[in-house]
Amino acid sequence: MSQQLADIIVSSNAVFTGLSDQPEPASIAIKDKTIIAVGSEEQIKPYIGENTKYYPFNDQLIMPGFHDFHLHIMDGAVAMNSANLFPARSEEEALEIIRKFAESRPEDQWVIGSTWDAGYWDTQKLPSRYSLDRILPDRPALMFHAEGHYVWVNTKALEIANINRDTENPSYGIISKDEHGEPDGILYEKAMGLVIRHAYDFTKEEKRELFANFLNHAASLGVTAVHDLFATESLEILNDYDVFKEFEDKGKLTTRVHLWPALNGNLEYVKRLRDTYHSDKLRVSGLKQFIDGVITARTAYLLEPYADKPDTRGETSFPSETIKKWVVDADNEGFSIRFHAIGDGAIRLALDAYEEAQKVNGKRDARHSIEHVEVIHPDDIGRFKELDVTASMQPDHFAMSERGVYTDRIGNEREKYVFPIHTLQKSGARLAFGTDFPIDVLNPLLQIYRAVSRIDSSGEKVWHPHERISLADALKAYTVGSAYSTFREHELGTLEVGKLADIVVLERNLFEIPVEEIPDTKVQLTISDGKVVFDQYQQLNEK
Repeated sequence: MSQQLADIIVSSNAVFTGLSDQPEPASIAIKDKTIIAVGSEEQIKPYIGENTKYYPFNDQLIMPGFHDFHLHIMDGAVAMNSANLFPARSEEEALEIIRKFAESRPEDQWVIGSTWDAGYWDTQKLPSRYSLDRILPDRPALMFHAEGHYVWVNTKALEIANINRDTENPSYGIISKDEHGEPDGILYEKAMGLVIRHAYDFTKEEKRELFANFLNHAASLGVTAVHDLFATESLEILNDYDVFKEFEDKGKLTTRVHLWPALNGNLEYVKRLRDTYHSDKLRVSGLKQFIDGVITARTAYLLEPYADKPDTRGETSFPSETIKKWVVDADNEGFSIRFHAIGDGAIRLALDAYEEAQKVNGKRDARHSIEHVEVIHPDDIGRFKELDVTASMQPDHFAMSERGVYTDRIGNEREKYVFPIHTLQKSGARLAFGTDFPIDVLNPLLQIYRAVSRIDSSGEKVWHPHERISLADALKAYTVGSAYSTFREHELGTLEVGKLADIVVLERNLFEIPVEEIPDTKVQLTISDGKVVFDQYQQLNEK
């Protein structure tokens, strides 16, 4: 048999294959979309033909492509074009960012912003619609809180959505009202949908443009696979799997997309989706639902009341019996399931539901996951391994909330078990990392940095140093951890012969640089499915 010739060869003194804990010198040969050889320069020589593209690197780190286990594609694509309010340290500063942004985009009907957090503001008080009205009396404005579970809107937005003093709260949603009984401009959980469905009414062409922007952004960050999770009913109007399929058919889908529509009892619909989308670039991987909200809004579901508001412990988005029934039925149809569960009560309910499914349907290799796992009861830590459930976490999230506010909500006892990444890993739980983009930026290296440093929101203090994990383990959670949790470890997640060629080259070797420089390390080259989809040198030359 004649020697196969490679289409592409990449080589470096620092290749992290994911099979060991240190990078080593190696060359990788790629043909079509597959890795056909990994070895020394000498061993790879026979694969070089006249048409082989050869990329020699020195000490730049070559590693498997980043596999973001939890994000929201179209919501993120919209946020990329919205006002970023994260830097604001007061309501006035936020308004100034919004005003400038609105002026820069006079053609946008809606003014959309994201990632504000009053926990960082001088007053720590929630804003109101009236301040937005001052700068935007005639254009509707929709500003997403940093955690995405509540929004700040102006009077115009409330009018368009037909929200007034007589509007009833939707189930698992709150229209916040002032002392006169008028809506004050803050909408929680499912009440957000009343406004979102008007703001996010995009044409097919607009959706194509949004998706193309997202794919370019992902490629520039070395993200070669993503999981698009059901967000809320109101954001469903953004979802357009047909657009994703169009890109795939035209050979323009440069990131693998795993779809996770809603777990809501409607199994016939999702079974049809699963039959429709099942390629190695675009597939339905399972179902997702929310059990609770977030700590800062006190909508996360706790076993005991909130430390700073003893009359509430949050609530579940659906009755626990409903949640368990949905899980048992979907598990029986072979679906993997993922639950947003942040409070210890929600995490326990998710584990109970998975356990119930094992009892009723028998044990199977289901690879269910729990998303976020922020505040856990110590009794539940070992259950991840027992029930074979993945802990799907976003390490940078603990640095996004103001630490003092977060701790005030849960109190000192529960604070000992906040984002217990290392504790879970030691207990034998499997980790998979992602960003929750657009709740956080899409850059994987920010998540890696937090996992290995545990630096909190102050930028200096370490939150639970014993919860740090090693760099190798953090990278594995972001590659093979995600691949395994979606049944793809045989084709993704490590650099070895026979696997799909999803590879990223970073400008610097993360194993050799100071930890604080990890988040600013740039991507030099991204290969997805055996094709170069981002090349920094090319970008520079074109500029």
